[in-house]
Amino acid sequence: MAMSVGPGGGDDKPLSDINTTPLVDVMLVLLIIFLIAVPVVVQTVDLQLPKVAFEPTTTKPENVSLSVTQASDGKCAVFWGMAPVSSSELLDRAVAKLEADIKKAGGVENMTPEDLPEVHIRGDINTPYRCIGGTIYTMQRAGFPKVGFISEPEPGSQTTRL
Repeated sequence: MAMSVGPGGGDDKPLSDINTTPLVDVMLVLLIIFLIAVPVVVQTVDLQLPKVAFEPTTTKPENVSLSVTQASDGKCAVFWGMAPVSSSELLDRAVAKLEADIKKAGGVENMTPEDLPEVHIRGDINTPYRCIGGTIYTMQRAGFPKVGFISEPEPGSQTTRL
């Protein structure tokens, strides 16, 4: 504690004034930093962001449901519904399914892209992407224009199961 000793030594009270110089120095430095940083943060680029609304997946009977996982031997395992299929069998079944749906509709000229069946892929979280990517490639090669992923909703989210 600092004591003032000088002329008029009759005052033996301790000096109780707060030294504000360090506080003022810090505040001035912060003021300068914020004056420089605010214009940088405020700069924005005009963008047209898409307007997206949550739409639950509607499962139609003609859609193809695939599950992809990695087998114990390290190979990719693809399941059409509940039946395991190989890569060549997957391509053959996909082509046959698409041709049957087109024939049932009366030909390609009677169909729009919305009428074509979709592929819904469920991929295990531990499955390497090469397995899922190979499945996507096979289904696109077969002619399916829409390939989507089925995921588990976040805990606590409001979803309805169809």
